[in-house]
Amino acid sequence: MSAIKETQHYVHAHGMPSKGKILMVASSPATSSQTGWPIGFWAAELTHPLRVFQEAGYEVELVSTEGGKLMMDGYSNPTDASGYSAHDVISLGYMQQEWFNNMLDNTRKLTDVNPGDYDAIFLVGGQGPMYTFRGNHDLEKLFVAFYESGKPSAAVCHSTTLLLEAKKPNGELLVNGKTWTGFADAEEEYADQAVGMKIQPYRIETEARKIAGTHFKVAAPFAAYAIADGNLITGQQQNSGAAAAEMVVEKLGK
Repeated sequence: MSAIKETQHYVHAHGMPSKGKILMVASSPATSSQTGWPIGFWAAELTHPLRVFQEAGYEVELVSTEGGKLMMDGYSNPTDASGYSAHDVISLGYMQQEWFNNMLDNTRKLTDVNPGDYDAIFLVGGQGPMYTFRGNHDLEKLFVAFYESGKPSAAVCHSTTLLLEAKKPNGELLVNGKTWTGFADAEEEYADQAVGMKIQPYRIETEARKIAGTHFKVAAPFAAYAIADGNLITGQQQNSGAAAAEMVVEKLGK
């Protein structure tokens, strides 16, 4: 069992010496008070960055807001009846791997990790973070600890909701003076139309634009788009995970 634990926490490309360790954080399962759906993390926002990190020779540990077993958002599962993510062969490939399923079944809680053990942090998005990341002071503290120590600190899609409130030790918002991105209002509109109801309790772009002294930027809906501003790296949505991960790897390589 301990051997499984070993692989599950620290997987990287076969035969390659490890270059270091990256911490990925995903939402534990929750229920949307907006739709009543069970929600969790978006598969591609874990698997696409994971592939980039592993192929670059980094070990990855996945932790979550509550620890324990994780659940992917239904629409993000390539085998889901909706067919919404049927094109996502990367997630499909990972889902065939025993170690990957073990990793999803056995996450440590984010408060159990020491930021000093990792070279970068990457927040996985999905529908869960709108409830489990927003106002999560433990996660804010963890993310800011990485950021303040000059390590690449990345968030994609709905996980960028954390940045609406995360503050540095001096009380200033982390995004003050920064250019960043996250899930766009136009994308929320598309998703709401697709399912015929308002999915999210609030919109990240709408909230971000109310913050003075920060620059929130979006590209065309569902384009692969990521921004690096210093060691803060953000990606717009589920198609931007690999782009954000590549920026993390590039920064680590410098």
